[in-house]
Amino acid sequence: MSSPNESDFVKIAVIENAIEAQLVSSLLTQYGIPHRLRSFHDTAYDGLFQLQQGWGEIRAAEENRAPILEILNDIRTHEPKNPREED
Repeated sequence: MSSPNESDFVKIAVIENAIEAQLVSSLLTQYGIPHRLRSFHDTAYDGLFQLQQGWGEIRAAEENRAPILEILNDIRTHEPKNPREED
């Protein structure tokens, strides 16, 4: 399987805050899932969009949507685990 091109990345989920962004990015890197974080912060509006829309978004290949959403859900429920491990 080749690495997805960033132009193939789609919006997967909205990230609520900077800590969640750092944690999810760290876990996705650890699990080898290519991704990008995009902050909604705009200095011209002093972070106004982050108050309305969330901290930012996570972008990745569509094929990684399910494992990313599982990781994000685990973070939000405080039970991080590797979604690629079999029970």
